[in-house]
Amino acid sequence: MATKSLKARHVELAETHKQLEILSNGIFKEGELPYFKDKIAEIGEFPLKPKKLEVLQINVGYMCNQVCEHCHVDAGPDRKEIMTKDTMELCLEVIRNTGAHTLDLTGGAPEMNPDFRWFVEEASKAGIQDFIVRSNLTIIRSNKKYHDLPEFFKKHNVHVVSSMPHYTRGKTDKQRGDGVFDKSIKALQDLNAIGYGMPNSPLKLDLVYNPSGAYLPGDQAALEHDFKQALKDDFDIEFHNLFAITNLPIARFLDYLIASENYEDYMYSLVDAYNPSAVENVMCTNTISVSWDGWLYDCDFNQMLGLKVASKVKHISDYNEALLNDRDIVISQHCYGCTAGAGSSCQGVVT
Repeated sequence: MATKSLKARHVELAETHKQLEILSNGIFKEGELPYFKDKIAEIGEFPLKPKKLEVLQINVGYMCNQVCEHCHVDAGPDRKEIMTKDTMELCLEVIRNTGAHTLDLTGGAPEMNPDFRWFVEEASKAGIQDFIVRSNLTIIRSNKKYHDLPEFFKKHNVHVVSSMPHYTRGKTDKQRGDGVFDKSIKALQDLNAIGYGMPNSPLKLDLVYNPSGAYLPGDQAALEHDFKQALKDDFDIEFHNLFAITNLPIARFLDYLIASENYEDYMYSLVDAYNPSAVENVMCTNTISVSWDGWLYDCDFNQMLGLKVASKVKHISDYNEALLNDRDIVISQHCYGCTAGAGSSCQGVVT
């Protein structure tokens, strides 16, 4: 993989710094928007500390066949950040020895990493209880070389977690691009055809819902009911669970909020919906996020902001679970998104 030019890296760092500055101070007067650290201090949760590690989340690259409006990874076909086989080898060493019970592969479209299948094959031998691949569905139908992915997932008992913005064509294509809905439906039918998502099937198929605009998701149980009924009635599609995830004000979604003049209102809506009971179970307390180049983060949102773990152990090559479990979790204003309403994580609500 080609090394980034110094100029490109400076641009990237400047953009990250700008996003952090907006998150920290926004367009508010000093003291107008309460700091997240002060809110959790009120309930004795500052500094935020990790609990037992349960989830190892690995981002194998930012390349994606889609360019979605809400994407906090800022993924797309032009992204060149791809995990190398050498870094995957380091991850495999950790997977074999970690106390985590869940391995969560994400991207971009993780399937576009040229070593993705090799990595899945090797990781599946490690005895992880729950092996998740986060797929955008359309990758299965985007190119013939991906058409056999459902069978590949089945062979390795992969738990497929798939993005599905809505059960209607209009709302889905508005967020993810023309034709995404139809390809997603066909991919779900392909997965159903080999047993994924069917009642009582061990082949787990879950969907992820993100709001298409500057508002918080509705009740997860109600959304799941509506999705199940609509997809079954209209397309005879089955799935197991739906996870409702709040869009965090970073990367492409932050750009959208600012461009649409919704940033201030959205941040206030997150603060107003702050739920102290959600703090205890936010995903950073049981998860370590690994970037495509092996750096360690408290969550993939911090990864996109360049906020590495506050530990002597910062890279997968130096991985030490005991030291990581003793760290303070790095927080900022975007963390309101994970504690709004019923809370939000990569596994859906947290309360």
